[in-house]
Amino acid sequence: MSKKIVLSGARPTGEIHLGNYFGALHNWVKLQDDYDCHFFIADWHAMTTGYEDTSQLGDYVTSLMADFIACGLDPEKATIFLQSEVMEHAELFLLFAMNTPLSWLERCPTYKDQLNQLKEKDITTYGFLGYPCLQAADILIYNADFVPVGEDQLPHLELTREIARRFNHLYQPIFSEPQPLLTETKVLPGTDGRKMSKSYGNTISFADTPEVVAKKVMSMLTDPARIRKDDPGHPEVCSVFSFHKVFSAFEIEHIETQCRRGEIGCVACKRKLQKRLLAFHQPIHEKRTELLQDKAGLRQVLRQGSEKAGLKAKATLKAAKRAMRIDY
Repeated sequence: MSKKIVLSGARPTGEIHLGNYFGALHNWVKLQDDYDCHFFIADWHAMTTGYEDTSQLGDYVTSLMADFIACGLDPEKATIFLQSEVMEHAELFLLFAMNTPLSWLERCPTYKDQLNQLKEKDITTYGFLGYPCLQAADILIYNADFVPVGEDQLPHLELTREIARRFNHLYQPIFSEPQPLLTETKVLPGTDGRKMSKSYGNTISFADTPEVVAKKVMSMLTDPARIRKDDPGHPEVCSVFSFHKVFSAFEIEHIETQCRRGEIGCVACKRKLQKRLLAFHQPIHEKRTELLQDKAGLRQVLRQGSEKAGLKAKATLKAAKRAMRIDY
């Protein structure tokens, strides 16, 4: 039996950090053994909010490809490609845009949220409003069976399903309705306790050297009510403890008990985290650094993935145009 198709993508907006990894990438790595996985670098999606300055987009694409492979994605197991190198995404996006009701796009939760959160940017553009159509094209051009998502992303996938249903009703059944693949994610805060985000400058990325990582760990915010090292701590409000849940899971109960009893100080706790985090981080950092020594090679691997993806995309687009009776 052929494997079920999984599709997901990431925008090239900078260096991959630990929040990105545990939010998506570590699940992608596991999925590639059991599914026919298609993972793409969404450079067109990056321009929906970053269209004004594209000067670094090419470098971001290359570094993201290095991050993908260094984190464990295997081009021999999964199809890894660049969105803009498979032009069928754009043509199917155009066809979907012709019959997607404006009200569907305006009610998209991210549309309203991003307008409020990114007030410093002018994103009242057709491209930003219509990006769910492009997202639908990304998924449906491969007739993906599953899309790995968190629960907060379910409304986006439902819109893709609605677009597929509408097309199938207006013309003829071409597209399957992709199902959510709810994946377990580990949430890591930033070094300052807020959500880990490049915009906050509180990330730990795989581009960071071990020395930088060590310094960032020592700068992490801990329990603000804890003055002396033997004061009882409150790990539930400590960023360092949140990291220990991921990197020291085998002794997390012991660490929590020590903290609550004041048996381990914050500095010693950070030193322990340094060791555990660097043991995970350093091999990926070194692999990433090695890969970036041959940027032309990385782009060639990405190009090969795009050519492979393009074969499937061409067949689907041809079927869609035939269904619409515009294959003249």
